[in-house]
Amino acid sequence: DDELQTDGNRSGHFRNGDLGLAPTNEEVIRIIAAQLAEIGDEFDKEIQERVVNGLVQHFLNENLSNEEISRHMSRVVRELIQAIPSDMEQEKAMLVLAMVLTKKIVNTVPSLLRRVFDTTVNYMNQQFHNYIVEMVSAVKQ
Repeated sequence: DDELQTDGNRSGHFRNGDLGLAPTNEEVIRIIAAQLAEIGDEFDKEIQERVVNGLVQHFLNENLSNEEISRHMSRVVRELIQAIPSDMEQEKAMLVLAMVLTKKIVNTVPSLLRRVFDTTVNYMNQQFHNYIVEMVSAVKQ
């Protein structure tokens, strides 16, 4: 099974599809992870508890499919991107917001880890695949 790493190590992989990246230098991945973590720390303070609790309720609702939850997460990320002033590119901000929301949801209800992680990875693959590939390529250069 995949592992969720929070220390910048790259032991897991994208379950529902490879990113299509050439083998990368571990240092490139660490640089990107450190940059995203720093941005995430800033965004973390801006996300209100009610937003997280709303997402938790969607994840707890077993009648909702992962696609429905993913669409809801996408709406929440778009709403937050409008509310949180940022001078960075929108795709990067949205990617970080999705990761911060995932962390906050799992911290609120740890038993949701697998469902939240899988949904977030699918969401990121669907919404940010090309951006992630470009980001890795840019750091490698």
